This record gives sequence, C-alpha cells and structure tokens, in this order.
Amino acid sequence: MKKLIAGAILVSSSTLAFAANPYAGCGLGSAVVFPDANEWHEHVLAATTNGTSGNQTFGMTSGTLGCEGANGPLKLAQQFIDDNMDQLALDVAKGEGETLAALAEVIGVEAQDSTAFNHALQSNFDSMFSAEATSATAYEAMTDAMASDASLQKYLG
Repeated sequence: MKKLIAGAILVSSSTLAFAANPYAGCGLGSAVVFPDANEWHEHVLAATTNGTSGNQTFGMTSGTLGCEGANGPLKLAQQFIDDNMDQLALDVAKGEGETLAALAEVIGVEAQDSTAFNHALQSNFDSMFSAEATSATAYEAMTDAMASDASLQKYLG
C-alpha cells in the first residue's frame, strides 16, 4: 500500500512539473514519436521517450531530432547543461568525465583544446555551480570562463 501511495505521489508531482512547463526538450520523443504534443500527458510521454532512449546527446551533437538551434552549438550547450546539471557538476569538479566530454563535443571543442576546456571549467567550478546556481547561471559562468581563455574564445561565436 505504501508503494502505491508513493508511486501516486511521484506520478502526480512529475505531472505537475510538466503541466507548469510542458516543453519536453529535443530528442526522439519530441521530434518523431510525439511531434505535435499539445496535452500534458503527451509532453510527459515525449520527455520520457527522450530520457529513456538516450538520444538527446546525439541530437544535440548532430543538430537533429529537434535539437537544431538558431544560435548553433552554444544554444545546444545551454540545453545540455539544463538536462545534465548534476552529472556535469560532478565531472567539472573532477576536471574530466563523460558528461564534460559530451558538453565539449556539443560546443565543438576540438581535441587539442579539450584539456584547456576542462581546466577552464574546473577552475571556475565555484562560479558555475554555487549553491544558488541554475542552468542559466552555470551556462553564463561557462561562457565567461571560455572568454577568458585565448584558446577557447573561438568557440563563443
């Protein structure tokens, strides 16, 4: 009985979250399976498909599956940070990791600049992931860190 109640609370809280902000992000669920989602439950199903199929990183990197951005790779990076904030914080703290490498790939950081990218973000960890940090403030701190490194400025547009 307790599991049933906990499950109901979880479903209703996730439903309320999507009702408040119905955008399901980019990916297979949004672009192919539920491209014309209008109802809250369609957005929930699209977001679930996006999250469970593991294709958002591919879509962001390739610019497909609804992840095309008018502002190019940096717009995609902002969405990537929003979708992967916790794991990215762990990788930035270490200065390495899959999520940090994926972010560099989304931005288009070349192999010869990846060490500088990792170091610049690690050095600015506190400004990116303060206690009050949001994905928007983390993105802004990341671009500021990149702007202060001569080898990374070329990726800012």
